Amino acid sequence: MTTASSFRPLRVAIVGAGPAGVYAGNILAASVAERGGAVEIDLLESLPSPYGLIRYGVAPDHPRIKGIVTSLHEMLDSGRIRFVGNVEVGRDISVDELQARYDAVIFATGAIRDAALAIPGIDLPGSYGAADFVAWYDGHPDVPRTWPLEAERVAVIGNGNVALDVARVLAKHPVDLRTTEIPDNVLAGLEASPVTDVHVFGRRGPEAIKFTPIELRELGEVPDVDIVLAGEDFAHLEGFVPGNNQLKVMLRTFDQWRQRGTTGASRRLHLHFFHAPVEVLGDDSVRGLRFERTAPGPDGTVVGTGELREHAVEAVYRAVGYFGSPILDVPFDEARGVISNAEGRVTDAAGDPVSGLYATGWIKRGPVGLIGHTKSDAMETVAHLIADAEAGTLPAPVAEGDLLDFLDEREIAYTTWDGWRVLDAHERTLGESHEHARERVKVVPRDEQVGISRAGSLTRS
Repeated sequence: MTTASSFRPLRVAIVGAGPAGVYAGNILAASVAERGGAVEIDLLESLPSPYGLIRYGVAPDHPRIKGIVTSLHEMLDSGRIRFVGNVEVGRDISVDELQARYDAVIFATGAIRDAALAIPGIDLPGSYGAADFVAWYDGHPDVPRTWPLEAERVAVIGNGNVALDVARVLAKHPVDLRTTEIPDNVLAGLEASPVTDVHVFGRRGPEAIKFTPIELRELGEVPDVDIVLAGEDFAHLEGFVPGNNQLKVMLRTFDQWRQRGTTGASRRLHLHFFHAPVEVLGDDSVRGLRFERTAPGPDGTVVGTGELREHAVEAVYRAVGYFGSPILDVPFDEARGVISNAEGRVTDAAGDPVSGLYATGWIKRGPVGLIGHTKSDAMETVAHLIADAEAGTLPAPVAEGDLLDFLDEREIAYTTWDGWRVLDAHERTLGESHEHARERVKVVPRDEQVGISRAGSLTRS
């Protein structure tokens, strides 16, 4: 049952069309409706297409991600949120110009940069950020179309799902990726790769990994790739009782792999634990990695043992986390890589709320947590926005006219939801006619995406 709203009709802009932005818009629309109010929501995205890291940050051989895309599609297709793509806030339109047109602005721009790894040699040629590699193999329009895959032995530093994705894509035979939506230029690059061994290094033990059971299980199902484990990394687990079922499943998976041993596959994926990176070795390019061997410490931590080990590799990928990017004229915490905020309310240098500005998702809390955390994040942020609306503290818009008219005046080639539907259908048609019968073939160049979207439809709905 709805009651009369205690605040004026709202206009809200959300910056970022990944899960965080879409969930925030959906929760906001529902919350306002429950109060008998009215709200117009514009979802601005710097890319021509929606879904953020779901489209450009997940390995192409993850079919289960389709469920999330379906959910996001339904929310955007409901008509309660207007998608406006290919518009970068801070370049095409300023934050001040947004605030002049909206009662509130929610930033949901996520985190797409690689976190730094401050060790000597990390900037040598042959050393890469995992986020850049993921963007390449997912066909991101703003990265180069080629990638230097020249190493036979590759190291991946990190024990999270991104590290596992990168390692799996590097180790997997390209023939087993042909039916996915991987772009043709990426497939061609991987087919030319001479890789034989991929090493994944984590500084903690196998009981402290950040993988999910599904991710781990998928690793052992890759054809013609052996999983190689070192017995010394598991010796401390004798008599260990896992604290939850998820960890129990993962440790059981490790045990099965150890019992199976190697099969003589043409490629190998080595999982190393208790290795803390100390230095990337090499002169003109990567030639190896030096680690300090760690050991279990108190309270689930690890401690250095002083023992140094070296591994010969010709390429290094750091997958130690993502890091947020600042937005012009929005307070930013450089140390944490997030927009300065208190429970989603953007705060200034003195810690006071900036009226009408909010944040949600990874740009609010940092790049941790899964979809469930994104929803709870959005609920907290939206609750504060609603409370501020009810308290009458939101600044009223002063600029007249629709956002799309403003963008037309600036000759910004924005895309719309109807345009995305056209591009989506186009990619699916390309997939159907592809020699390997894919669900879709991504259109990679930005101008081509924009051209297809705008030629198809610019309906304002």
